[in-house]
Amino acid sequence: MRILLVDDHTLFIEGIKLLLENEGMDVVGIANDGREALERVRALKPDIVLMDINMPRCNGIEGTRLIKAEFPDVKVIMLTVSTKDQDLFDAIKSGASGYIDKGIRPKAFVASILGVTRGEAALTREMASRVLDEFVRADRRQGTAAVEPPEAEARTANDLSPRQTEVLRYVTEGYSYKEIAAALAISERTVNYHMAEIMSKLHFQNRAQVIAYAARNGLVDPAKPGDDR
Repeated sequence: MRILLVDDHTLFIEGIKLLLENEGMDVVGIANDGREALERVRALKPDIVLMDINMPRCNGIEGTRLIKAEFPDVKVIMLTVSTKDQDLFDAIKSGASGYIDKGIRPKAFVASILGVTRGEAALTREMASRVLDEFVRADRRQGTAAVEPPEAEARTANDLSPRQTEVLRYVTEGYSYKEIAAALAISERTVNYHMAEIMSKLHFQNRAQVIAYAARNGLVDPAKPGDDR
């Protein structure tokens, strides 16, 4: 796993680098803002970018947009102190695979990164709920699928098998693959397979599109995510 760190606070970023390397991960480079991050991605070809939001010259949101536009397969995880809903929503809309509070415990931090490599979203259930609510409100305001690609209009929940629909509901509500596997009495590998099939059938590019689709098709109650679990 090749990781690029992007933050303008040297002491913090050196601490993260040491933590990740102690866990056997390969920190291939460091950048100080979003535009420099894009240059490093071009040169170093990382698998994951850990990106701060508030940086000079080019912030993390814009940096994520630039990276995902050119390198859609690179996973970007926001690592920030910002608790603003708008930062969370903008990060997911920009293509981020997760959003982690810098106050997280080291063990949980490492687990979140490993989860992203398995295709999970680094979002707490509370964050997933906030994102779901925001996209539902945005749809009501705009009357369109703002975060889905144009061909999404032709899709229906019938494109998915019953098991895939179950998996999609759990993922949208912020459950980890391990938790989904336990709830459905299947293996994590099977959960990963179903998610790959969901993304392939519906041509999703990020979790924002998954959440918007699930909300629009009544697969999740935006008022009470997870209450029936």
